Amino acid sequence: MTNEKRWFALLGLNALAIVGMITWQSQAQAPAANMPFANAVAQREQMIQLLKESNEQLKEQNALLRSGKLKVQLVEK
Repeated sequence: MTNEKRWFALLGLNALAIVGMITWQSQAQAPAANMPFANAVAQREQMIQLLKESNEQLKEQNALLRSGKLKVQLVEK
């Protein structure tokens, strides 16, 4: 076998190895739905939404307390 044929054979085997590794790597990756950890971005968005709702409720309660329309009754047991 001549040196030229050996180089072509070596380059061909390297190309096959690279294609095989790329194919294996793309198949070995876990799908996004089965991620081992929760999505941090989605969790932050949910927490921000819940905090906004909580702030709105606190504003409503403060407005009710400041209005003077709140009546408190004490009941003894």
